[in-house]
Amino acid sequence: MTDIMAPSDFRLGPYSLCAPEARKFILIAAILASSLGFIDGSMVAIALPAMRASLDGTLAHAQWISNAYMLSLSALILVGGTAGDRFGLVRVFGLGIAIFVVASMGCAFAGSAEFLIGARAAQGLGAALMVPGSLALVSRAYPEKERGRAIGIWAAAAAMTSALGPIIGGVVLTAGGDEVWRWIFAINLPLGGFALYLLFKHVQQDPAQPERGLDIPGALFATLGLGLIAWALSSAEHSQGYDLNTVIIGSIGLSAFLIFLFIEARSPHPMMPLSIFTNLGFSAANLISFCVYFAFSAILFYLPMTVIGGWGVTELETAAAYAPLSIFIAALSGLSGKLADRYGAAPLLIAGSLVLSLGYAALAIVIPSQNFWGAVLPAMCFQGIGMGLTVAPLSTAVMGSVRSDSTGTASGINNAVTRMAGLIAVAAMGSVVVMAYGNAAGPESFGAMSTNPSHATASNAAFVTVAWVSSALCMASAVLGVFTRRWLNTA
Repeated sequence: MTDIMAPSDFRLGPYSLCAPEARKFILIAAILASSLGFIDGSMVAIALPAMRASLDGTLAHAQWISNAYMLSLSALILVGGTAGDRFGLVRVFGLGIAIFVVASMGCAFAGSAEFLIGARAAQGLGAALMVPGSLALVSRAYPEKERGRAIGIWAAAAAMTSALGPIIGGVVLTAGGDEVWRWIFAINLPLGGFALYLLFKHVQQDPAQPERGLDIPGALFATLGLGLIAWALSSAEHSQGYDLNTVIIGSIGLSAFLIFLFIEARSPHPMMPLSIFTNLGFSAANLISFCVYFAFSAILFYLPMTVIGGWGVTELETAAAYAPLSIFIAALSGLSGKLADRYGAAPLLIAGSLVLSLGYAALAIVIPSQNFWGAVLPAMCFQGIGMGLTVAPLSTAVMGSVRSDSTGTASGINNAVTRMAGLIAVAAMGSVVVMAYGNAAGPESFGAMSTNPSHATASNAAFVTVAWVSSALCMASAVLGVFTRRWLNTA
């Protein structure tokens, strides 16, 4: 891409990308591309039972079909954020879309669970270049006075597509059978192509910062550390707990992650500059992000396996549980972004976290009734309202705490935090549900399809544990918001 001067009546600033009339197209391209990453992550959750049946997979395979994507995304998203600042946001963003689309086609044609896991890891690489760039593009395209509303729209679309994923997956799977899950990945080809078209048609300049370097050692140790930690957390299915080998692997992973932090503290070009965490608003927003998205990811991943595998509810019916998420997130995120600009992020983050905590507690209470329409669906409304109040203020707080030339790095860090939250949630809660399922005398494997009443009872007991953990984490987020509200409101 070449830098193109703007028309004579409007001159682009050093870190802007397009003329005012093109901003809406950049926003659409950013939403489309980020939606590819978000919708795949959530759509896979409801398709996992079908994938397991189609590819003869185990619970460990199911965890890694999810975790392989989140692992490479979590570990490399920091590189993606800093690479955008270094080489140009649009260049790196476009490359990420291309890699993601190619990897998606590999997922669509996967012939085994192992191949699908590898293709999902490649998808994560593309998403690592794509996802942080989407928010950074919006931040650079819009002036400060309009940025909160634009970020609110972006956040609403991102969260809504996460919630829409299971709905779309449920409709597709119910209409076409188990093998139709492959089309979930194939749809990324036209969507990604249209995003690239909008991007390169309307961007007028793509400033790079050649003085910035890339942190290759940091990326290697982050990947190694997160990978081994995830492997250790996911191992409970085989060991029915944490044996010596699991502890050793986890310890090596934790050591590698500590070496990563050591590297970041001394690197001339850190992909995660630790100094940014001296901003208390930035640090608090990221800690709240971790708790909220840990809970969100745990519920999103394990609820479908409970009601589909344990209760025998169809994929289409299960998808209805996510409708409140889409409705309330779409309705509230734009408004909450505006309110965050006016009153600060803290009140909305506190309120949203409290609503989420209440919703997950309600879910834990009603799951044993196996009343899907009369109990589970209403409980999911609380999750939709809570996320609608939370997602946009979190993004606004994070992006408002850094300079315009560091938006890629800040977005990369925040996205890494939320993806690591999802990665750890799926891996750690996998160990929890296996143990809880076994303690409830479950006769088979959690998430497997069965009509055995004992299987349903044990599955319920396992998911109730996940729901209570999620509720506690969101309550902790609300408390943190109270104690850090001054810094959150000035971020």
